[in-house]
Amino acid sequence: MAERKLFKTVGVLGLGHVGLPTAVGFAELGWQVVGTDSDSAKVSLIADGHCPFYEPDLEPLLRKNLAEGRLKVTCDVGEAVRESDILFVCVGTPQKPDGSPDLSQVEAVIRTVAENLNGYKLIVEKSTVPVQTAQWIKRTILRYAGSGTEFDVASNPEFLREGTAVHDFFYPDRIVIGVESERARNWLLELYKPLNAPIVVTDVNTAEIIKHAANSFLALKISFINMISDLCEAVGADVTEVARGIGLDPRIGPQFLQAGIGYGGYCLPKDLKAFIHIAEEHRVDFSLLKEVERVNEARIDRFVRKVQQALWVLKEKTIAIWGLAFKPNTDDIREAPSLKVISRLLDEGAKLRLYDPAAMNNVRQVFPENPPSLVYCKSAIEAATNAHAILIVTEWEEFRKIDWAKVKQVIALPIVVDGRNCLDPKTVREAGFEYYGMGRK
Repeated sequence: MAERKLFKTVGVLGLGHVGLPTAVGFAELGWQVVGTDSDSAKVSLIADGHCPFYEPDLEPLLRKNLAEGRLKVTCDVGEAVRESDILFVCVGTPQKPDGSPDLSQVEAVIRTVAENLNGYKLIVEKSTVPVQTAQWIKRTILRYAGSGTEFDVASNPEFLREGTAVHDFFYPDRIVIGVESERARNWLLELYKPLNAPIVVTDVNTAEIIKHAANSFLALKISFINMISDLCEAVGADVTEVARGIGLDPRIGPQFLQAGIGYGGYCLPKDLKAFIHIAEEHRVDFSLLKEVERVNEARIDRFVRKVQQALWVLKEKTIAIWGLAFKPNTDDIREAPSLKVISRLLDEGAKLRLYDPAAMNNVRQVFPENPPSLVYCKSAIEAATNAHAILIVTEWEEFRKIDWAKVKQVIALPIVVDGRNCLDPKTVREAGFEYYGMGRK
């Protein structure tokens, strides 16, 4: 006799960088999934089997699960609510000017949930939200659906990294669930059972804090090693060896100890500011995290000064920028350091030749092509042609494997400024280039 499942259908509300991998992942695990988004153009693209953003390995799984009928997508959020038993809230929580998160998308989708309740629902926060947001979700549902409704609110923070979201879904290092009832606990444990991963079961407030605390600690590690990088540069030491020496300590670990031009992207900058804002609201001293933020913001100035030290005068110099996305294996440019670097160099009168394997169309929306000041190139070699220097801004694997002999043939001045410390200085120098890293000899 087949085992009776506690629920039938999973709904995913919001199909962005978190929601779409989540929807596809649950479908691949064998669950029936309904995904929805208010952006009709995005939904149409997904329904045709196309991913609206670059994420390795996601599109083949999307097409497979659409074809096999485990995943369907709709623009009708109410329909998705009515058809689903578990609802994952995966909408955006962008940053407001004061650093606090804008929760208007969360409230809007929760109101739609309230208006379409047709039985018990487990509503799960997947979006990164401030602690005690679950209490507001409960209040909102009761206000718009009435006191007779039956539901639970849980927290299940996401730990999907852009560029490795598919792998992270299927091979998580931990799953965190914050619940208030045994029913919610059992449903989420059953949902994630196929992954056979460590699961932290806690209360909702604690689960909400875990995500902000995790991202803030990662930001802290990055700013720490960048601070050490500056000292290494001042005294003639090598930060990569320092990072290796401390990273082998299991209490520290090697992850997020790569010195460079600082962190970017949608999550770390936004979540750090939000966490600081939460602490201020509760009169808790988070000055340590404010310093983390300050150190990161200063990285662009230090990088541009390094370029100036290498080239002296930047005006009328042609500079190749390799890498535009905030990290490799994504086309996401939100809070990407490249945008600040481009702006600063254009202000200095430099002529820029840009290349990225995935993110160029997105950057074009911010900086339209304007020859000869700004040119988009089809390859790293093309970008380096007649350039006076190459700047490494995103550590794509293809830059590590580049044929430096070919680059030497086309470049005007053989200079490399490695903002990510992703190249081997010996290899680059033996190819006849001047090499400048961040905190390296």
